[in-house]
Amino acid sequence: MKVALLGPVAWRTPPRHYGPWEQVTSLLAEGLVARGIDVTLFATLDSLTTAVLDGVCPTGYAETPELDGRIWEALHVSYALGRSGEFDLVHNHLDWLPLAFSEHCRAPMVTTIHGFSGPAILPAYARGRSAYVSISDSDRSPDLDYAATIYHGIELDTFPFDAVGGEGLVAFGRIHPDKGTHAAIEIARRARRPLTICGIIQDQRYFDEQVAPHIDGAQVTYLGSVGPQRRSEILGGSAALLHPIGFDEPFGLSVVESMACGTPVVAYRRGSMAEVVDEGVTGYLVESVAGAVAAVGRISTIDRHRCREQARSRFGAARMVDDYLRLYRSLTG
Repeated sequence: MKVALLGPVAWRTPPRHYGPWEQVTSLLAEGLVARGIDVTLFATLDSLTTAVLDGVCPTGYAETPELDGRIWEALHVSYALGRSGEFDLVHNHLDWLPLAFSEHCRAPMVTTIHGFSGPAILPAYARGRSAYVSISDSDRSPDLDYAATIYHGIELDTFPFDAVGGEGLVAFGRIHPDKGTHAAIEIARRARRPLTICGIIQDQRYFDEQVAPHIDGAQVTYLGSVGPQRRSEILGGSAALLHPIGFDEPFGLSVVESMACGTPVVAYRRGSMAEVVDEGVTGYLVESVAGAVAAVGRISTIDRHRCREQARSRFGAARMVDDYLRLYRSLTG
């Protein structure tokens, strides 16, 4: 089987720091190659992969200010679809744009919907000639037909288990009202525990007004975007990950990464969280700041070994690759 993975080009694949779509695409590419699948990864030309790398975008446009993302995404999609006749299947990880040109794809297309930016993009999905994969049941649109729900996987070896953890709390993800960084600060304050915040600043005004005034290096520490090794150290060395999201999150990679380190999660019950977090096993689901504070108070009742094993069985990269291979074979006959 010859598979083309049409990856995003905002960041390098795999990403140096932030880039969840690129991270999942990378893990899938490596897993497919390891199973003997002939894979061509269409991504930025500085990407790192054991697959055949092809594309036109030199670097990630989010990392290179002089590159216009609109232009380079269009060039990227055009180039990859121009080669589509060479493959048995094209797997799109680039949101709606390839769907607008899916009639020009000369192989079956499958699209992983990493999340809808809003209802305005649904016409592209409704008209696209593609099979669709949701990353959680909660993120499905009633207006679309789906071939499968396939949860993201992570490379567990890059998130070593920490049996002890620490006293502090951690909030991981982009700094944006959607991620509830301000709520995490309030939860930590009421729980009387230090908080470490990691992530790119996606909303500068929000950061300046609701996050930065609380950063003192003691009660609240901000480390910016951290790379893979530091990420696992920070997650594993914490008592809990706070995830007080303000939107219906499609999946939540940081949640799974934390659980893989043995660190349980306290998350708002929104979006996919009820599918990803196993109540009392890998964390607690709450409705409010007060509920989160209470959950932090009983976080030590979570068995960190059991938390790790649950994450391993449900969210390992190998399981994700197996699920996609099963889907590919059903689509290609």
